[in-house]
Amino acid sequence: MMNRSIVSIADYSREQIERLLERTAEFEREPNHPHLLEGRVVATLFFEPSTRTRLSFETAANRLGARVIGFTDPKVTSSSKGETLKDTIKMVSNYADVIIMRHRLEGAALYASEVTDVPIINAGDGSNLHPSQTMLDLYSIWKTQGRLDDLNIFMVGDLKYGRTVHSLLMSMRRYNPTFHFVAPKELEMPEEYKLYCRKEGIRYVEERVFTEESIADADILYMTRVQRERFTDLMEYERVKDTYILRADMLGRCRENMRILHPLPRVNEIEQDVDDSPHAYYFQQAQNGLYAREALICQALGIE
Repeated sequence: MMNRSIVSIADYSREQIERLLERTAEFEREPNHPHLLEGRVVATLFFEPSTRTRLSFETAANRLGARVIGFTDPKVTSSSKGETLKDTIKMVSNYADVIIMRHRLEGAALYASEVTDVPIINAGDGSNLHPSQTMLDLYSIWKTQGRLDDLNIFMVGDLKYGRTVHSLLMSMRRYNPTFHFVAPKELEMPEEYKLYCRKEGIRYVEERVFTEESIADADILYMTRVQRERFTDLMEYERVKDTYILRADMLGRCRENMRILHPLPRVNEIEQDVDDSPHAYYFQQAQNGLYAREALICQALGIE
C-alpha cells in the first residue's frame, strides 16, 4: 500500500499545491459531502492541546461522512502507562483509515508515518511543522491576493518556535516571495530556516523594528503568538512577550489589499480594535481551515 501521509507541504510541487487549493475552493463552495467518506474511520490523536485544528479536522471528517475516534488528553491513554508512540500508532492503525496526530516532539509525525501503512496527517509536531495550517494559510493568501507569486510577506513575533511560520516559509519556495522576519533576538528565525532560504534562493531580511512605516509595503502581515509553553525560562518569556503589538492606528499606510493573518489563538499581540479593520482576516483564515482539511483528508485517502 502506498503511504499517502502528509507530514510536510515543502516537497509538494507547484502543481500539487495548486490542485489542493482548487479542491479547497470546491469544498468552500459545498462543504457537505456525507457520502464521500461513508464507512471510513478517522482517528484524531492529540498529545498536545488544540482547539481550531482538532475541531476543524473533526468537523471536516463529519461533513464528509466519516466516523471519528481519538483522544485530546494523552493522560487518559496507555501512553501514560509507558506505551511507546510506535505501539500507540500500530494499535490505532488497526481501527482507523487515516490518523491525524499532534505531538510535542519534532519529527513525531514522520516517525509515525514510517511505522504504519495507514496515512498520517501531521497536525503539528513540536516547533517543527504544521502542514494543514500551511494549506489554509496558502489558501487564505491565494484567495485574498489573487496569487501566490511575488508577494511581500512579513512574519512577526515568535519565529523561533513558531511551526506555522516554518511550514509556510518552506511551502512558498516555488513562488518567489520576499520575507521580512520581524522578531526580537531571542525569537529570531532559526539558522536552519535562513540556510534553507539561501539554498532555495528565497529573499529575506531580518528586522527588529515594528512600526506603521516598517509594515507599509506588506502584502501579508503574519502575526504570531509568543508561545509561553515553549519556554523553559519564564523570565525570558516575560521579557519578550509584548515586544510587538499590532494596533489599528498602525494600519494607516498599509496597502489597500494587505491582509493580517494569525494562526490563533492570540493573546495580546493583536489589539481588539484591529478586528474591525478591513485588513483583518484571521477569523476567516480559521474558517478556511475546515475546507483545507477536508481537501487534505481526501488527499491522504486518495479520494478524488
